[in-house]
Amino acid sequence: MDLRVFVEPQQGASYLQQLTVAQTAEELGYDAFFRSDHYLKMGEVSGLPGPTDTWVTLGAIARETVTIRLGTLVTSATFRLPGPLAVAVAQVDDMSGGRVELGLGAGWYDDEHVAYGIPFPTTKERFDRLEEQLEIITGLWHTPADSQYTFEGQHYGLVGSPALPKPLQPGGPPIIIGGHGPTRTPRLAAHYAHEFNVPFAPVEVFAAQCARVRAACEARDRDPDSLVCSAALVLCCGENDAEVERRAGNIGRAADELRNNGAAGTPSEVLDKIATYVEAGAERVYLQVLDLDDLDHLRLVAEQVMRLLP
Repeated sequence: MDLRVFVEPQQGASYLQQLTVAQTAEELGYDAFFRSDHYLKMGEVSGLPGPTDTWVTLGAIARETVTIRLGTLVTSATFRLPGPLAVAVAQVDDMSGGRVELGLGAGWYDDEHVAYGIPFPTTKERFDRLEEQLEIITGLWHTPADSQYTFEGQHYGLVGSPALPKPLQPGGPPIIIGGHGPTRTPRLAAHYAHEFNVPFAPVEVFAAQCARVRAACEARDRDPDSLVCSAALVLCCGENDAEVERRAGNIGRAADELRNNGAAGTPSEVLDKIATYVEAGAERVYLQVLDLDDLDHLRLVAEQVMRLLP
């Protein structure tokens, strides 16, 4: 059972804060450090000092860590062309010694597109572009080093690409696809993904979505067990109720609401909540950490939750 740390830097985090969380998570034995890919804050926060570019940040963190895996939940297909994105991710994979994973999604937050001049197509077009990006990125990574890659789609075309550089991981970094869509999302996951993530959902919704993905795998004669199912939950853990209340207040949430909708409460409560997702099929859980300066939070979970997991 893997526990991963997942942060939201657009809410207000410098590179140094992110690096410190990643290094602390590595020291404590967490499996991975992941970050969102957004350019605009959400809700009533300052967002200062402003957004940090995801792949610039992960490349820098890659050179300052040794064992922890690094990735995105999720890079938006609207932000980058697929060829340059394949180059950037392959380079960071090499810089990390082969520790990178790519979560890729269609994009959803229209306000950030307006704020930074990024086109925001219709939902259908965004998913069409996502599918082409998945085909191109994996195609580039799998092309033999002495061959060229050509692709002609509705939205992207590549002719005679040398398909370089190659990632350090054979075949390329693991691809993560996630979401709640009932049809197309499971189909894309069954075709391209190493992992399927269901973010911030009740356990029954998680189980139902994972069942759809397993059915999509079976429909294309893929072993469903070859695809990891994971959940993402907001974290708010404390030694006692007062500490839970304090940490909830620090991120602008109510403790009772977080107990219902996240991994919140005392260590035993958090362990019990994670166990319900494990019983429903989760092999990995991303803990969304919203207060990046509270490193004791990570230590508490490492010492009193993580060490008790199978």
